[in-house]
This record gives sequence, structure tokens and C-alpha cells, in this order.
Amino acid sequence: MGHCLNNTIQDILIRNARMQGKNACWVPGTDHASIATEAKVVHMLRDKGIAKSSLSREDFLKHAWEWKEKYGGIILQQLKKLGCSLDWERTSFTMDADYYQSVISVFVDLYNKGYIYRGKRMINWDVKAKTALSDEEVIRKQTNQKLYYLRYMLDIPENEYTNTPSGDGGIIIATVRPETIMGDTAICVHPDDERYKHLHGKFAFVPLINRRIPIITDEYVTMDFGTGALKVTPAHDINDYQLGQKHKLEVVDTLNDDGTLSAEAQIYIGEDRFAARKKIAQELEEKGFLLKTEEYTSEVGYSERTDAVVEPRLSLQWWVDMKKISGPALDAVMNDDVSFYPAKFKNLYRHWMEGIKDWCISRQLWWGHRIPAWYDENGNVYVAKSLEDLHTQKSETKTLSLKQDEDCLDTWFSSWLWPIEVFKGYSNRNNADINYYYPTNTLVTAPEIIFFWVARMIMAGYEYKGQKPFNEVYFTGIVRDKQGRKMSKQLGNSPDLLEMIDKDGADAVRFGIMISSPAGNDLMWDPAGNEQGRFFINKIWNALKLVKMWEGRQTTDNSPQPTENNFATLWFENRLNEVKAELTVQFKEFRLSEALKTIYSLIWDDFCSWYLEWVKPGFEQQVEKSVYEKTVGFFEELMQLLHPFMPFITEEVYHQLKEQQGDLTISQYKPFAGADKAILANGTLLKEVISSVRDARNKNQLKPKDTVKLHIQSEDESVYRLIESIIAKQVNAEAVLFTQSTITNAITVVVQKDKFFIETTSVMDTTAQKEQLQKDLDYLKGFLVSVEKKLGNERFVQNAKPEVIEIERKKKADAEAKIKVIEESITGLS
Repeated sequence: MGHCLNNTIQDILIRNARMQGKNACWVPGTDHASIATEAKVVHMLRDKGIAKSSLSREDFLKHAWEWKEKYGGIILQQLKKLGCSLDWERTSFTMDADYYQSVISVFVDLYNKGYIYRGKRMINWDVKAKTALSDEEVIRKQTNQKLYYLRYMLDIPENEYTNTPSGDGGIIIATVRPETIMGDTAICVHPDDERYKHLHGKFAFVPLINRRIPIITDEYVTMDFGTGALKVTPAHDINDYQLGQKHKLEVVDTLNDDGTLSAEAQIYIGEDRFAARKKIAQELEEKGFLLKTEEYTSEVGYSERTDAVVEPRLSLQWWVDMKKISGPALDAVMNDDVSFYPAKFKNLYRHWMEGIKDWCISRQLWWGHRIPAWYDENGNVYVAKSLEDLHTQKSETKTLSLKQDEDCLDTWFSSWLWPIEVFKGYSNRNNADINYYYPTNTLVTAPEIIFFWVARMIMAGYEYKGQKPFNEVYFTGIVRDKQGRKMSKQLGNSPDLLEMIDKDGADAVRFGIMISSPAGNDLMWDPAGNEQGRFFINKIWNALKLVKMWEGRQTTDNSPQPTENNFATLWFENRLNEVKAELTVQFKEFRLSEALKTIYSLIWDDFCSWYLEWVKPGFEQQVEKSVYEKTVGFFEELMQLLHPFMPFITEEVYHQLKEQQGDLTISQYKPFAGADKAILANGTLLKEVISSVRDARNKNQLKPKDTVKLHIQSEDESVYRLIESIIAKQVNAEAVLFTQSTITNAITVVVQKDKFFIETTSVMDTTAQKEQLQKDLDYLKGFLVSVEKKLGNERFVQNAKPEVIEIERKKKADAEAKIKVIEESITGLS
């Protein structure tokens, strides 16, 4: 559903731009997703009884490419089913030959500039994928755990036992990871902690393996957390590693790359870390080292790709020195050269960029861009685009025995070149396409990858093109279910997109996801949105059938329209212009859900419920040729406005309306004029009068076929002269009359400042009328009190904008006028 939302938004934007006459280009493509794809290929091979370790790199990559060819295009097929109008001839893949070479060349360039280096540092290790991860690929989750209180016996004479923290010769440590105690190389306490001052410089023994370790002091330790004594495991915790570096401690790595205990652990070798935790805790308890356990909740890092608990691990990896490359990218966003929508994400971006850490770019995988580094027998490293290039640059390497680095690059190291390399802007610099399309206009993405992708693309843009890669970034919200839970396969709350499209149609699915998508905020997706979309399609289809029925009933000449039809077409033309102006602003501000609701209301309410009813010819009557042509023209424009959101139904209806010269998808929006507010106001009045009179008829149990006489009492009769025939047709009035006095024995209706008297031959119940008018009067009096209270508030009057105060004053005047009219009506019924 996240893909559905993201790509529907992009398609809406690109279709809208295309219909504005812009040279719209939307490039499709995929990255190679090294971690996820390699995991899928390994699983596929395992099902065939083949272990990755039994294959050469070349053979494994043959299987990976076969998998990619079979499954890699599924997402692109989904986009086609969804109706996305991409430039399919430009389809790109991050492992295409040119793209591949560009990634390698960028690595070499950054290495030569001193921006890339190889170093042994603490990294995040995914034990399931067996690869390093960047900090951004680790998801921190609150996790319920146990806090184990362990006794480490001190290396002191027995006669000093009573003067120890445990009272029996031990020091107590609290840890959530007893399976790592075999990697402990020190115990650290705060130098000012009175409880432990007499132990400074002493030694203790690690339980179960009896390693003798020093007790050191450092202000890093928090005295009031746990027992105030910290076990230091440099190989398995980033902070412990830094303490170890500072105090020159031994590093003992007790875990294998698959999360099992290594030979260095000495015990439970080969056991999974979590199985070992339980066994070690049991043995610690049996031998008297485990004093107690407590329930404990803390943040634990999980792999963004495999959901495995990540292990901090000391490892030799390749890194990008981000501080050397990130400066222009921070300035671009802070100065709004690259605009964020919603703008709230600027602060998140700034916070991350100002505290940016070096990027670990090597991955212990085969599927991806192989690191272009070679090592000789002495461990010296040589970086070049290829072995041939290396020999050309350094002829002495021809005689060396060289071995290429086995690792590949982080997928994001290729994705950050996307805005450049999809136009061959690095592999074929200054070609016509890159010079024309770069910088691009809009990036639509999810906030979860603001660091993975957005920030890094901006960095690459400034590094390799000297300018930003795009002008604006629109961040979609997260798609959640009705209970507010994030869509996920594990929860089983994420529907199959293709199944939904087969069941409801792509237009209904697009409608369903967009109607509930507030700009930049999370959206609660409900399948009922699809149903609403289907109903909307039915409404449009029925409107088409109605209009097509009139095609053969047109007058043969272009005689002037009757007054009512002239007003109806004039009103809708202005309403259309009003909505076009609203949509221009909504699109500019990425308020796309609001834009869809605006169009939905225009079509369902204004066009179908009002306009078509106003111009509909009577039984076996003709429709004026000019009215029919205008109606078809309005319908075409409505389909054009809706087209970016629902391309299939709109294209079909567009061609059904009449013989067309071209397709709707490439038709151009017509320029629009400003809307006439007086005509719009008259239209609003007309709808209000029709609704009020119909409501009064229903409440007084008048049958629809019963005709009435309608008397209008107004200070401005000219307004009603324009629309009286529409009113008569819509409320089944045999006559519309104007009066300056109260009509007795009639149903009284008040609309704005005017009175309407419905005269009928039926016997009227004035009691019911008076009760309804009294209810209306009580409501208006209460409303008037609230408005007067607001206007009587000095603080409001002083601080509010003049236009806001003017609106409140108009509300007061309107309420007072209507109260007067209703009071007169009640008096007339007495």
C-alpha cells in the first residue's frame, strides 16, 4: 500500500504536468536491493538443495541474475496495472552496464579525493544476512528483556570479603546480555562512587570462564544506573569499545558472523546467541553467580531488511567520510533551494546532517557492485576502476599476485546517483538529456528514507553536478490500517495490491488511497475507500448515460437559450473556473487529497446533483443544441480535472462523449478566467431555496407529484427573476409569484433574508410549522449570542485580522436579519 500511495501521487503529478503542456518525464526503474535479493536467492538455492558456500561467485551471480529476470520486474508490472504513465523506454536498473561502471568510477573518484577510506571500526552486523549495515539501516525498537544481576568474585583475600559490595567477596553487575560475559575484559566504575573507591586498581574474575579482569574508573559510568558497576565488553558494544580504546583493553570477540558463539567464548561454542543466553543464565544460577532478574524495557537495534537483532561488531570495512561531502546538502535544504513538503521534515534533516556519522558502504554480499580494490600478499590496497586500469596506472602491479575485495557496495551507494545516471549524466557527461532534465523537479518519497536516499542524492548532486538534484521533495505519510497499525506482512493487514485492482479496478484503488491521504501525514487506510471510488465511477457512468440520451433530442437550430438554461450553464462555467483556481493552489502545495475531494464534490454535487437536473429536458422534450454542446464540454473538462487521479474511467468517458481528435491523457487544460462571485452567490441561493422548499414539502407530507404555488417575498426580486423557472421545475410549482405581504394558509420557509410561501390545496398544520420556525429561531438566537460574545472580547478584536473581524460582523448582521424574518413569520401564523 505504501508503493500504491507513493506511485499514485507521482502519477497524479506527472499527468497534471503533462496536461499543463509541460515536457513531462517520469523515469521508471529499480535498484538491485542487495541484502533482500541475496537473501531471496540463497533461500531459492536452499530449496533446491544448493548451499551458497558450494558455489563460486560467478555461478552464484548467474542464479541471482536469473532470479532478477524472473521477479525483478514485478513492481514495474504493478505500476502498469495501477495506470502509472512512466516513460517506459527509459527504464533503468542500478546494475545496468553503464550504471554499474558509474558507481565504480564514483567510488574510485571519492577514494582518490580522500573521502573514502578503509578502517576497523565498530559496525552494525546483521547475523541473518551476514553483512554490515549502516546506522540508518538499523531500526530501534522498545523491547522487553530481563536484567540479570551477576556476582563477579574479586581477586582479594577471604578476610576482606565482608568489605565488598556483595558482602561475600564479589562485585555485582547488571546486564541484559549474559551471553557476552565471556567477552568481558574489565569492570568500570565512576571514580567518585564511594561504594567502589577501595576497589580501584583491583581485579575480578569473569563467572564461568574465570578470566581475571581489572577494575577501572571512568566518568562515563552512571552511578545511579543498575549497580553503578559496568562490565566492559569492547567487541560487542560501541560504548564499551570506546572505553576499551581509551583504557587499552583486550578485545575478545565471542560471536561468529551468524550469531553463534565462537571459540573465543570458550563455552557453548556454536550455540545460537539467544539459546546460549538461556543456558548461560541457568548455569550462572546453578553456580551461585546469578543473584536476581528483573523485567526491563530498552531500545534494541533490528535490521531494517531482515528484522534480526543487530550485533555491534568490530570489523574492517569501507567508509565514506561524510563531513567532507555533506556541507552543500545541508545548506541547500536550510536555504530552501530544495523545498520540503511538509516543511516539518527540515528540522529532522538538519538534526541528522549536523550530527552526521561516517557511512559504512561495504557489504559482505556478492549481489551488487563489487568493491574495486585489490590486495597484494602483504595486504597493501590498490583502488582502480578495473585491474586493467590499475596495471595501466601502476605498471609494477602487473607482477604482483593481486586479489580483489570480496565485498560489494551498499545499495544506496548506487541509488544516490539516480537523478544523474538515469539520464547517463555520469557515464556520458553533458549529454542532451542530462543538460535538459537536470535538476529534476519533484521527488516523492517516504520520510523513512530521508537519510538513506534523499540526503545522499543531494550530496551526490552537488559533488558531481555542482547543483541540487531536484527542486522539491514531497514526503508521503505512512499507510496504516483502521487501528492505526503500520501495514506489514507480519500483521497480515497489508492487502494484495494486484488482487485489489482485479476486484475493484485501478481507479477505485487509486481513489481509495488518495481520498484518505492528508498531505505529509500518516493515513488510516480503509477498504471502504475503494467502495466509495466504485460508487463514484458508477455515478460518472450514469451521468454519461443520461447526457448521451439527450444526443438525439437536440434542437436543430442555435436559438437563444431559455433563461433557466442560460443561468445554469453560466453558473456552472463560473463554478468550474472557481474550482480550477482552487486546484492550482492545492497542487502547488501538494494538498492532493484535498484536490481530489474538491473534484469529487464538483462532479457529484455541482454537476450531477444540480447542473444536470437544472438543464434536463422534460419528458419527450428537446434539449437546446447549445446547452447540449456546453454540457458535453463541461463533462470533458471534468474528466480532464479528474484524469490525473482516475485515468481509466476518465479516458473512456472522454471518448464516449463524442468523436475525439486525440487522447485525454495528452490533452491540454484550457486557460480559465476569474469566477463571477455574484453568479456563484446566486447559484448558492438557488440550491438553498430548492433544498429548503423541498424539505418543507416533505415535512408537510406533500407528495412529489402535487403541484404548488410559490410566493416569494424579497427586497430584490431581480435575482429570482433569473432563476424562477429553475425553482419552479425543481420544486414542482405551477407558478412562481412575487409578493410584499404575508400569504395566509401557506407553508412558510425562510432562506437568508427572504420568505417563501408554499400555497397548496392541502390542509396545512400551522402548529408543526410554528414549532419548526421556533427551533430555527432558538438556534439563531444562540448563534447570535456566541458571535456577539466574540466581538465583545477586546483581546479578539485587537489581535484578529481585519478580514476575520469583518466576517464575524457579517455573521452578526445576517443572523439579526434572519431572526427578524422568522419572528415575522411566526407572528403571521398566529
